[in-house]
Amino acid sequence: MASVLRLAVIAAAGVALAIGGHTLAVRWHPAPARYPLQGVDLGEQPRRIEWASIRAAGADFAYVVATEGTGARDPGFEANWSALPDAGLRRGAVHLYSLCEDGAAQADAFNATVPRTADALPAAVDVDRRDGCDAPPAGAAVIESLRAFLGRVETHTGKPVILRLSRWAERRYALSSAFDRPLWLTGNFLRPGYADRAWRLWRASDMRRVDGVEGPVNWDVVAP
Repeated sequence: MASVLRLAVIAAAGVALAIGGHTLAVRWHPAPARYPLQGVDLGEQPRRIEWASIRAAGADFAYVVATEGTGARDPGFEANWSALPDAGLRRGAVHLYSLCEDGAAQADAFNATVPRTADALPAAVDVDRRDGCDAPPAGAAVIESLRAFLGRVETHTGKPVILRLSRWAERRYALSSAFDRPLWLTGNFLRPGYADRAWRLWRASDMRRVDGVEGPVNWDVVAP
């Protein structure tokens, strides 16, 4: 009986620790004293968003997905893009890059969706494995296609594009060495160091919970 009781106590303690750890994880973000500029980036899934609540949680900016590949346009982009300034948030647009589609055509799709506005943050291109591209091309072809994308988007926006690189994309293509552009890297709770150069933005958590958004958000900081 005593052993059963001890096991029950241990199990209860384990559950309590797990709950406590999860609570801390969903509330955590890097210290504002070290990283004064912090914000969010949202994926392509439409959901209810109260931007004023995100601003109240400490966000200074928000990046929202505009396009993917050559033909997919996020249905919530225009509404979010218009709402961000009213909430006191700086705004930036993201393109989800397809390694299996032409870079110039992807740039044209992005440029047709995202207006050139003086207040916009530099556009970001997210390079990672994507559904529908089961056999990504070799490095030289990817670099040539991505170079065409960057040239067209930068001509449209008037600002250097930020490269948001997954670990997989950087390991496979070494894009941080191929392009002299600001880097946006990812790493939950731990500062990432997988690129050839220092990052400009860091996605520090993909599980933070913020009032005004259904589900977790990606929380980012700008290098001081």
